[in-house]
Formats: sequence, C-alpha cells, structure tokens
Amino acid sequence: MPSHRRNENTAISMKMASFSQQVLPHRDSRCPHSRKIMNKRFLCLRGRLRLRYTPRVRTSMSLLKILHEALYTLLKIERRFDPFFRPALDALVQEPLAGLVQFLINLRRENEGLRIAEEKQSPDEQACLDSIIADMSAYMRDHYKPGTYERAGNTKTHGVVRGEFIVRDDLPVELRKGIFAERRAFPAWVRFAGPGPASPPDIDDVGVLSIGIKLMDVPGPKLLADEKYTQDLTGISTPIFTTPNVQENVKLQAASRRGLPLFYFINPLDSHLLDGIMSGLWSRTQTSPLETQYWSCVPYLLGEGRAMQYTMKPRTNLRSRVPRLPFRPSDNYLRETMAATLARQDVEFDFLIQLQTDPYRMPIENASVRWPEKLSAHLPTAILRIPRQKFDSPAQLAFAQNLSYNPWHCIPDHRPLGNQNRGRYKIYQELSHLRQSMNNTPHREPTGNEVFE
Repeated sequence: MPSHRRNENTAISMKMASFSQQVLPHRDSRCPHSRKIMNKRFLCLRGRLRLRYTPRVRTSMSLLKILHEALYTLLKIERRFDPFFRPALDALVQEPLAGLVQFLINLRRENEGLRIAEEKQSPDEQACLDSIIADMSAYMRDHYKPGTYERAGNTKTHGVVRGEFIVRDDLPVELRKGIFAERRAFPAWVRFAGPGPASPPDIDDVGVLSIGIKLMDVPGPKLLADEKYTQDLTGISTPIFTTPNVQENVKLQAASRRGLPLFYFINPLDSHLLDGIMSGLWSRTQTSPLETQYWSCVPYLLGEGRAMQYTMKPRTNLRSRVPRLPFRPSDNYLRETMAATLARQDVEFDFLIQLQTDPYRMPIENASVRWPEKLSAHLPTAILRIPRQKFDSPAQLAFAQNLSYNPWHCIPDHRPLGNQNRGRYKIYQELSHLRQSMNNTPHREPTGNEVFE
C-alpha cells in the first residue's frame, strides 16, 4: 500500500476512535432519528476505505448531487421570472391551495387531548437536539474559516436597523400581559436576514426572509441570563415552520449536511412534500425585507395559561422593483433596496397577536399547522416603527456579529412554547457561542445607544 494511503488510514482510525468516544456513550438514546444518523456516521467513517474503492457508492452520491443541483438550478431560473407572474398567481391559488394542504396535514394528526397552552415533551427530544447541534456545528466548521463564521440559520444579514416598538393604548384587559401591559415605546434593534445556512447572492436564495426584533429597556427577570434588559421577537416570511418538530428537523439537518436539502421534502421513502408546498406558497423572489409579512410560526405565552402566535405586517403595500430582472441583479440588492427606502421615508409594521382557542386545530407541538384565522383573528397590539436612517456602514453591519437573537431572551409572561422553541434554548446558545468564539466577536447586550460612523 502506498505511504500516503497508510497515512490516510491512520488518520481515519484516529477519527474513528474520537468519534466513538463522542457518540457511543449515547448509543442508548431513545431518539430513533439521531441514533440512526449517528450510526450512519460511524459506519460511514469506518467504511471510508471501502467506499474509496467502491465506484457504485461514489457514483450514486454523484448522481444525487447532480439531480439536486439540476432542481436547484431550475428554482434559480424561476426566481428570475417570479415577479412577473407571482402576484396574480398568489391571488388566485395561494389560500385555496394552502387550505387543501392544511386539510391533508391535519388528516394525519392525532388529537392528544391537550389543553390550551399545554406542552407535551417527547422522550427523545434531548437526543434529537444533540444531533441537530452536531450537524449544524459541523456545517459551520466545514464552510467557514475562523474569523468568517456566519450564523447557521437566518444567516445572511441584510441589515440591522434602529426601530421603536410602540404598544397600543386601546388593548382589552385580556391582552395586557407582559410587554403589552401598558402603552409605552421600547427602543429596538431589528435584524433582517436570509434563511441560511448559506449566504448566496440574494437572487439565488430560496425566497424566505427572517426578522429578529430585540427590544431594550424591558424590565423584569429574564429566562436567559446572558441579557438583563431585552425581549427578542422573531419571525420568518412563511406562516408555518420548515419542519413540524425537532424529530423531523434532525432529518433536514442531515440532508443539508450532505448538500441535499431539497431531498428532505421530496424523498419518496419519507416525504415531507406537504410541508414543502406550504413553504413554497410563500417563498418568492423578495422585493425588500421591508415589504413582506413575517410570522412567529411557533407559540408563546401571553401570561400564564394563555398561548399566542404573532405576525408583523407592513402598513403599506409598497413593492419595489427588483433591478435588472430577468438578468442578474446585484448580489445584495435586498440591502440596497432597504437602504434606498430608509434614506427617504419611515417604515412601519403592525404587530398582531393570535390567541390559541382550540388546542387541536391550533397545536403547540406541531409547527407545520397554520393556526386558522377563522378560529382566532389576529389582533393589533403594537406598531414597529423604523425611522429614516443610514444603516449600511461597515461598522453597523459588523455590529450584527455581536448580537445574539434568541426567543428565550424574554420575560416569563412570554415564555416560548413547543418542542421547536424548547430546542432553540440550547441550539441558539451553542451555535451563537461557536460563531462568536471563532470570530472573536464576544456577545454584547445592546443598549440602543450604540453609535456608528
């Protein structure tokens, strides 16, 4: 055997030993998804010498990646023409098709007999979280060098802007809980971003945006101790989450790790096609992060014994033109459009909450189910005001690296609910720590008084 093969074999043996020490102590994990993934990783590592000389295995993976890239290329081509037909198509089929998909999703669900705001933790949850963290951390280490790490989710920063969160003074008594207890204005840092985990040119992204609102000067104890005066509110531009629960999230992260995320949705042996259709109905070529609606997708307390979801909706129907379509626009056209808008005018979003009134039709533990508007209307509770400003200086963009958005930066009255939110407590903390430690950009709790040149 050539010497370089012997050296490779020695390195692989050392990796196997290290992997065994990390994984095998958890071999009695009760999460079938994480156990299956860990076993596959170990067997794959153990079998790398065989796989190296097995053309059939290598060819199969190559064909899958070629097919995946072909599908992704078709999606990117569609994005170039999307604004020319999508508004009319959405007006015609979006809500009827969403209603049909939700009907089919609900057909497969069991009624677990939970009460309003009641959670039910599965026994395999912790093991699944460990698997998700391992995959997302590995993705970051594979794709970034120290000093250049980005977030594993909600990755590409389009901008971090100053805002003001103004609680309305006409709320009924039952809504006056937590930050909505009285009319007041909270200063805020608002981060607009892409979905991740990659940071491609804007036109090549999957068409989903995210928002993180960090309120400051919020009194009272917090559920996450690394910030004392903040309350974080987060959302994405689809009304349902990408996966229904952490068990399915394990599968998505494993597919992303292999570079095949689309196959998570269309795998004929374990299809998540309905979830993919729901996300696709709201995935589009975005015109500006200031011009789309965002949803929390997962529930939170509104005082003890009451659950809510929330949404942030622009107060105008302004739609900017995506430059140069169907040709390639600027790689950062979303940031540039935001900058142009905020250079000439203020922007406002209505912040609306939706109360859980039916524990089955409006579940806590399934983030693929859209809470029906007919069971509980969205109620306006606050206004997010973003004043005219310049935000795209290098110093202000770099400031985003010091910020950590986590729904557990919150007061007890708004405790996150459900398995996806319980997972975020650990996932967001660990991945944020990894990113900031590798970049040497320590976590900083903002005050709202930051000044940038």
